[in-house]
Amino acid sequence: MDIKDISVVVDLAGDRPAARAAADLAKRLGAHLTGLSLAYDPIVPGYAVAPVPADFMISARNQAMKEAETAIDAFHKIAAETGIEGEAHLVDVMAGGGLDGIVHEVRMADLVIIGEDDPDHPEPVREALIEAVLFNAGAPLLIVPRKGKTTIDPSRIMIAWDGTITAARAVRAAMPFLKMAKHVEVVLVDDGKKLPTGERLCGHLLRHGVESSIRKVPNPGKDVAKAIRQAAIDADAGIIIMGAYGHSRLLEWILGGATRGMLTGLTLPVLMTH
Repeated sequence: MDIKDISVVVDLAGDRPAARAAADLAKRLGAHLTGLSLAYDPIVPGYAVAPVPADFMISARNQAMKEAETAIDAFHKIAAETGIEGEAHLVDVMAGGGLDGIVHEVRMADLVIIGEDDPDHPEPVREALIEAVLFNAGAPLLIVPRKGKTTIDPSRIMIAWDGTITAARAVRAAMPFLKMAKHVEVVLVDDGKKLPTGERLCGHLLRHGVESSIRKVPNPGKDVAKAIRQAAIDADAGIIIMGAYGHSRLLEWILGGATRGMLTGLTLPVLMTH
């Protein structure tokens, strides 16, 4: 499937690297780009005992709308600078209403792009937003780092392969990128268990016209995310392809896991599916 419909969540502040990367990619692919700006309802701590003054809630709401509208203006400016036409929507994120609005907006996208959260300009529920898209949107998600390789470069791709259904879905979703690559490396991280074979994956890729090689990497620190990052550096990769949440979210929250470990401190774009 070609990538012809891209949606990007536009950061409310900062340099907005995700929007810039999405605009550049849309131009190269001849894809339609939709920018989504989120207006968050004020978040009231659950432990608050006194009623929150109405004036505060109104002021906070007005500020959220102003920030969302500023992000839309920034998106249109980025699109114009890139030389593409794009549309932008403001999406309300209602307190207690979950993230159904944003999930509904991206259900028909071929690719969703979200930036890694910025500690200098943190946004509410960024990790929850990423999880909502992964689990409920039915679209592949590409996470763009704040720093490092913020441009989406598909010329060198690394696949973090563990033989799981989520990894297989990620490979299928990434096929348009894989067909653009000059070099694809299939990496298997030694986690102390029997490693899946990468030969069948390489054969599958070859039938799609994609040549690839296999590399097994050690994991002495028992930190899969760290091992994946280092392997990507060694491969000089432009994108990492991997499945997300092969275990339950609760188990990853308790024990840690590759997905949660990859959601912060990124140095290059990561394409994930669940």
